[in-house]
Amino acid sequence: MHPVITVTDLAAQPKGSPAGAALLDVRWQLGGPPGRPAYEAGHLPGAHYVDLDTELAGPPGAAGRHPLPDIAVFTAAMRRAGVGPDRDVVVYDGGLGWGAARAWWLLRWAGHERVRVLDGGLAAWTAAGLPLETDVPADEEGDFTAAPGALPVLTADEAAALARRGVLLDARAPERYRGDTEPIDPVAGHIPGAVNAPTTENVTPDTGVFLPGEELAARFAKAGATPEAEVGVYCGSGVSGAHEVLALAAAGIPAALYVGSWSEWSTAGRPVATGPQPG
Repeated sequence: MHPVITVTDLAAQPKGSPAGAALLDVRWQLGGPPGRPAYEAGHLPGAHYVDLDTELAGPPGAAGRHPLPDIAVFTAAMRRAGVGPDRDVVVYDGGLGWGAARAWWLLRWAGHERVRVLDGGLAAWTAAGLPLETDVPADEEGDFTAAPGALPVLTADEAAALARRGVLLDARAPERYRGDTEPIDPVAGHIPGAVNAPTTENVTPDTGVFLPGEELAARFAKAGATPEAEVGVYCGSGVSGAHEVLALAAAGIPAALYVGSWSEWSTAGRPVATGPQPG
C-alpha cells in the first residue's frame, strides 16, 4: 500500500461503515499550542483526535523528547479511534505532516499494514471545499493489537555505526545540522558521518503536498539513499524523522528510524560534528 492518500481518494471512501477508514487527527506543533482545541473547532467528519505527546510518545527523558510510547497507552488510543487489523487507517494533521507521519510510522512499526497519510493534510481537505464537523465522535471499540518490530529502529550506537557503513540522513533544518544554531537541545551539530536531507524538502512549499515518487527518489539519491543502500534517519526527537521515513517509502527506499534522535544523542557526551556535510 502506498503510504499517502489524496483528498480525492479519501473523499470517495464510504463513511459510517466498517468499510470506511478510521480517521486520526494528529494536530501537533513543536512547542505548542495543544492540538485538541483546533480539533474541536473543526475536523474531518468522524475523525478521532490523538495526542502525540501523551499517546504517540512516552515521557521525555534520557531516551529523548519523544521516545516510543507505552504499548498499552498506544493500543488504547488506537482502539478508541476504531483501529483494527482489517480496517484502513488515514492520519492527518494541520501543518507540515509531521504529526501524521509519526502516527503512520508507529502503526506500521506496530504491525498495521493499511495506514496512509492524507496528502496536504487539513489544508488540502478544506481547499477542496470538503466539510468539517465540530461534533466529537463517541469512542469506538477497535480491536487493534500491537506487534512491535515491523519497521526497523536504531539505537544511538546503531545509528553511529550506520553513518560509517551506510547512509544516515539528518532530517533537520540545515542550520541545525551545521551547528549554526540549536534552539532546543543542549549541543549543536550532527552525528558524525550523517548527511543532511531536510524534511521540509519532501513536500511542495506552497501546499505541503508530497513531491512525486520519482522526484523524491532523485532527491534522496543525491544524498546516497537508494533502494540498494542501508539507510537510517534521525531528526530532533523522532517526529519529523518519521516524515522522512514515509517520504523514503514513497520513493521505494526502506529506512530505519533512530527514535531518540538528536534529543537523545546530544545529552550523553557522544561525538558531535559541525559544519557543512561531507563533499
